[in-house]
Amino acid sequence: MQRLTDKYNTEVVPGMMNKFGYKSKMAVPRIEKVVVNTGYGREVAGKSNEEQKKIADFICGELALICGQKAVKTYAKKAISSFKIREGMAIGAKVTLRGKKMRDFLERLIHLSLPRMRDFKGIPVNSVDKQGNLTIAIKEHIVFPEILPEKAKNIFGLEITVVTTAKKKEEALEFFRLLGFPMQTE
Repeated sequence: MQRLTDKYNTEVVPGMMNKFGYKSKMAVPRIEKVVVNTGYGREVAGKSNEEQKKIADFICGELALICGQKAVKTYAKKAISSFKIREGMAIGAKVTLRGKKMRDFLERLIHLSLPRMRDFKGIPVNSVDKQGNLTIAIKEHIVFPEILPEKAKNIFGLEITVVTTAKKKEEALEFFRLLGFPMQTE
């Protein structure tokens, strides 16, 4: 599954150097990390500790299946009574991917998961921020091939953030297009 690395070296680097006039290959943007996270505070609010633990373990297990790495629980920093959330309560999970696992995950995301999404017309251009990072929201985690839809008890959404070394939004947009991300045209 080294297609992403090969594509970066053979197509992205020369294309970016031509378009933006970089003097060195090291100046071309690259992906630093991918952060996959989900919040499940709504599902665990008002439930007993045992039910909360079951839901949290299920979601962390599904996230680990999708990413190939154990998920880390995130906790509430302060209590919010209207949402029935107490301080220190587990309300989310995240996984930070780097290196080979990151490349494998992006390969599956681009070629398998995004095309399987319902009514998918491409990633909106405004998903890239001014610092050159891409954030994609996925409504149903069952679009990933590792998850069996008939065995999924709870369907939850994910947020995937691809952190790059790009300095500007224009650089990042061209970088993602050359890498093969299905970006919408402006």
